[in-house]
Amino acid sequence: MANIHSQKKRILRAERERLENRRYTTKIKTYFRRLEAAVAAGDDATADVEHLELVRTIDKAVKRGALHKNTGARKKSRAARTRAGQPSA
Repeated sequence: MANIHSQKKRILRAERERLENRRYTTKIKTYFRRLEAAVAAGDDATADVEHLELVRTIDKAVKRGALHKNTGARKKSRAARTRAGQPSA
């Protein structure tokens, strides 16, 4: 543990930020699984809703800094391919 007061605060802040980033990445994985399940089931309405929510969450994560912009673009591209019915790599 750090001895300097400002460093103690920085450690706490880093932990809060790590958990916030973790929430975004976990939510993105969840929406991706839901999208894949909806596409596999052939449910177009649910797949559209899940795809929209996934893209929205990815954009927020990139804006917030939880994801790099290229990672966000790659995930959105993969989601679009999945939504179109093509297997993603």
